[in-house]
Amino acid sequence: MTDQELLDLLADLESDRVERKASFSDPERVSQAICAFANDMPNHQLPGVVFIGANDDGTCAGLQISDQLLLNLAHLRSDGRIVPIPSITVQKRLLNGCEMAVIVVRPSFAPPVRFHGRVWIRVGPRRAVASADEERRLTEKRRAGDLPFDITAVRSASLNDLDLDLFSKIYLPAALAPDVLARNNRTVEQQLSALRFATPGSTPPQAPTVLGILVVGKDVLGYIAGAYIQFCRIEGTELTDPIKDQKEISGPLPELLNELDNVLQAHTSVALDITAGPIEVQSPDYPPVALQQISRNAVMHRNYDGTNAPIRITWFSDRIEIQNPGGPFGQVTRANFGNPGITDYRNPHLAEALKNLGYVQRFGVGIALAKQALKTNGNPDLEYDVQDAHVLAVLRRRP
Repeated sequence: MTDQELLDLLADLESDRVERKASFSDPERVSQAICAFANDMPNHQLPGVVFIGANDDGTCAGLQISDQLLLNLAHLRSDGRIVPIPSITVQKRLLNGCEMAVIVVRPSFAPPVRFHGRVWIRVGPRRAVASADEERRLTEKRRAGDLPFDITAVRSASLNDLDLDLFSKIYLPAALAPDVLARNNRTVEQQLSALRFATPGSTPPQAPTVLGILVVGKDVLGYIAGAYIQFCRIEGTELTDPIKDQKEISGPLPELLNELDNVLQAHTSVALDITAGPIEVQSPDYPPVALQQISRNAVMHRNYDGTNAPIRITWFSDRIEIQNPGGPFGQVTRANFGNPGITDYRNPHLAEALKNLGYVQRFGVGIALAKQALKTNGNPDLEYDVQDAHVLAVLRRRP
């Protein structure tokens, strides 16, 4: 945005596109404002702006804008509390001779956006939690032509193809704040639509989305053929060596990831060191955190559109190879792949589901956590082979 556009918003005390903060002393309220602007309840289809370093009347608060402050503000996007991940930019700007940190928030293509399980909206110059009716209106204003693949409709399926028991008992309590869930008097169809598991609108027939099938589908592979993990344990270092074990891991997301964790744990050998004193030291061949982060990253970032290839986990005697069908996406390239702070989401709403279910704690740190776990455990560094159509991660066994 130009300086003049920002100055006009800064001076407009009645605008529902502006939030002013003298400091960053209350990150929660800044996150609420980002969530509200992403929801764009008035349907301006224009960005909202949070000014850090401006008083309520738009005058300069004299706040020092440091690099650390800008990093902390940018971190609000990816700390996993605002889902789906909002589109924001954070800049240091000089407006009327006053330094300010400016957060520009673009309207979401797939509202409602939630912060801590609540849908925040802008009502005139104030924030508020959306009512059931306001949330329904947000759901129905999604721009279908620009939707990511993970929330496109699966027209060959019906809502009967979703496991509603799994949805209501496992996913709903994980996705919504307890107070929101307690006063939830909407129909199951409305709940599915609000959480992007079904197409919006009250006009039948509603259809499940790709997200709905992946997370709570009764027959996932019947509609998304490549949505499984091919696990193979090889007694040797080459693909032609004897196969010790192999499994096809599939099912709705919670079942798939739980079974995957069990398989990886069952194949991990742990050495015990009793020479260091009365406390046994356990040293696994591969740290569980690294295996979980890289395999879950593959589930989150793989390409579910245009390929029927599964995720392949091949466990050799000296290494584990995890191949993800889907190359770099968005701002991630072959050159910057794995660099801290460089991340993008081919499946942003699937990422939200993984976060809601507790399989992701923070966005954008999976590779860093895996590398740290490998180093602490004494394993060689993580290796990547990044191609246009796939990414191969290689974890080497602890010596």
